[in-house]
Amino acid sequence: MSDPAQPDLSVRVGSLALHNPLFAASGCYGYGLEYADVADRDELGGFVTKSLSLEPWKGNAPPRLAEVSPGLLNSIGLANMGVESFAREVAPQVTGGRAKLIVSVACNVMEEYEQVIVRLEEVPGIDGYELNISCPNVEEGGMAFSRNPAVTEELVARVRKRTRRWISAKLTPNVASIVEGAQAAEAGGADALSLINTIVGMAVDWKTRRPRLATITGGYSGPPIKPVALAKVWEGYNAVNIPIVGIGGIANWKDVVEFLIAGASAVQIGTALYADPALPGKIAADLRRFMEVEGVASLSELTGSLDTGHGVTVGVPA
Repeated sequence: MSDPAQPDLSVRVGSLALHNPLFAASGCYGYGLEYADVADRDELGGFVTKSLSLEPWKGNAPPRLAEVSPGLLNSIGLANMGVESFAREVAPQVTGGRAKLIVSVACNVMEEYEQVIVRLEEVPGIDGYELNISCPNVEEGGMAFSRNPAVTEELVARVRKRTRRWISAKLTPNVASIVEGAQAAEAGGADALSLINTIVGMAVDWKTRRPRLATITGGYSGPPIKPVALAKVWEGYNAVNIPIVGIGGIANWKDVVEFLIAGASAVQIGTALYADPALPGKIAADLRRFMEVEGVASLSELTGSLDTGHGVTVGVPA
């Protein structure tokens, strides 16, 4: 139960109730165990695991990480232990806490998504799934699932039939408009959207004249993608009736508030966790101060409150 003397940070993302709006993003928080010695997992409202596939994946050849200023390029290739190892060895260690456990799923074909979900349905304590449909669909010639709205809708619908748990569809931003993909995910039965995944980027070593990633291009994340993410969240908010989890360059309380105003009901913190694993607790404290100063009774009243005309400027807590 929340302290009545403290601002209430709790939010709802569809059927998912969180004690605060902060998730750890997939790929940046391991399986939920890796940060145990340096940060309290329960300071998060929830966390999204590394993406799981049906069988273990080795991922891409190194080098597959490159720091750029500012931000990070990655080409991990969805390396993971596979669903069976996670279900048997890891899940019992990360369920039951205050932070909601959301398992990310990424596969090459639709049938594998279904098989992974069926196995995870046997695991107690999982609160929901994030479908990483920004990865290549081998049946569609390697094109990301979410670049084809019809495929997006079918995939989400097939997973929906396999579970009653909360589902969020994570869409690629590497499209002209996110509207069709968002509407397709909603039509398929998604409970929420996760916006956005990384942006395609590239880094070059000028001395060697070689790319800094073995795959040449990779996923760009960090503060510079925030304006793109905000725009996609706003697009999505105005296109669908399901809630949105905002992702992209979030590093402080102001970023969180901006995403909520643009249309998000909650957010995910990714790249910034590498620099400061304890950041979620600090942001939660700052959000409480913001609410006290601004007289905000509930964070949900901020969601979608963007004034596109002559709006009121939100103050800054001391």
